[in-house]
Amino acid sequence: MALSLQSLLILFTTLLLTQTLAEAATCSNCFTHSRAAYYPNSDEHGTDVGACGFGSFGATINGGDVSAASNLYRNGVGCGACYQVRCTNSNYCSDKGVTVVITDQGSGDNTDFILSKRAFGRMAQTTDAAASLLAVGVVDIEYRRVSCSYPNKNITIKIDENSNYPHYLAFVLWYQQGDKDITAVQLCETQNFVCKLLDRSYGAVWTTTSPPSGPLSLRMLLSVEDGDESWIVSDNNIPENWKGGETYDTGVQINV
Repeated sequence: MALSLQSLLILFTTLLLTQTLAEAATCSNCFTHSRAAYYPNSDEHGTDVGACGFGSFGATINGGDVSAASNLYRNGVGCGACYQVRCTNSNYCSDKGVTVVITDQGSGDNTDFILSKRAFGRMAQTTDAAASLLAVGVVDIEYRRVSCSYPNKNITIKIDENSNYPHYLAFVLWYQQGDKDITAVQLCETQNFVCKLLDRSYGAVWTTTSPPSGPLSLRMLLSVEDGDESWIVSDNNIPENWKGGETYDTGVQINV
């Protein structure tokens, strides 16, 4: 039996509503409303003692457009993630806002972000508007996760100065592009392919006692919110006689 026009309209409306609700529930590109402050006792950049363990690199990466995060820190998983943050007062704020990298943990006055002073001012339309924002100190914002981008850079291993060859190895990973999280790291001996799963000590710091020997290959597990996971393997090896304080280029990067 042919459907009446009224029945077809009802069916179409129901399908459209269902699709709209589904898109709203799974929207990964939507803005979330919150509040942001800035580091009051710092220079233009971030802090070099952030909870992610990036050191001075965490203060100056992305030109100093960095931030501490509260819930978005996610026990260190959120370290290195990038967010577009824009304030909502149309008298002072630009539509573009600023893209920041999470390098620290912190919160205050119901904020999700504590931006570097430089990043806080860059949400404004003009220099004068930036001064007005800084005077306010805490502003309403909206934010969303975006891909990090580091042109001409590969993911880089920074060996912690406290590492002690060959007994203890700790490192952080720099210049991770994209919008995925590194949720697990393995070190693999290149000769016999024996791998060891590392511990997340804190923030973005990966550690192991009695690390594997010889040249070492790095395997990183990339994860997204929908549960999709994939491993990425370094092209370049960590040398057999690695040293604390050294940096090693993995030879790989995440496409964006």
